[in-house]
Amino acid sequence: MNGQLNTRQNLGDYEDFYDMLDDSHEALDEGQSKMLNAQLVLILSNHIGDLRVLREAFALARVNVEAGLPR
Repeated sequence: MNGQLNTRQNLGDYEDFYDMLDDSHEALDEGQSKMLNAQLVLILSNHIGDLRVLREAFALARVNVEAGLPR
């Protein structure tokens, strides 16, 4: 990584991504769904492996949540 969060569109098809994300939560209760999200964060954070990028991503996600932006 170059130490900078890429916020430009980087997925080929957002609809396919959201379908995949939604499908991964199918038939899970709220606790399991939260655990799945936590597991995804840990797995993908390990894949990224750059704390500067992760810090920036966490900060941006927090700002978006506090601003009430859609998920």
